[in-house]
Amino acid sequence: MGYENLADAISASHSATDRIMRGDSGGFKDLYSRSGDITLGNPFGGFGRGREGVFEQLDRAASYFSDGRAMEFEQIAKTAADEFAYTVEIERVEVKVAGRAEQSEFAARVTSVYRREQDGWRLIHRHADPRVSRQTADSVLQT
Repeated sequence: MGYENLADAISASHSATDRIMRGDSGGFKDLYSRSGDITLGNPFGGFGRGREGVFEQLDRAASYFSDGRAMEFEQIAKTAADEFAYTVEIERVEVKVAGRAEQSEFAARVTSVYRREQDGWRLIHRHADPRVSRQTADSVLQT
């Protein structure tokens, strides 16, 4: 089911982030559009395209997380039109990553694109990466 209000779709995205920090990718799977043109770039690299590719990326990311929670969503920008909307946020979470015993905090800069579909607002693209702070110029070079 989509969401009648964009604010509800954004709230569902925040809840999905909280769920994935506990290893559950279901919140994002429910929020994504049912169409084939969806995409996902998560912090672990690569892009998922289409439902199969996006769901594989979601499941892979969820498998790396446990015992976590979303702590804060800092909205940098939000724009909405009749059919499309996007948010740019910094998500801060606390989670156990890759089977580690201790929890770690990390932040990701996240761009989410939503589309109003027949059943309401749905996510069609999400990109998250951990490069929240400024980097040196040579940090983009692969060594």
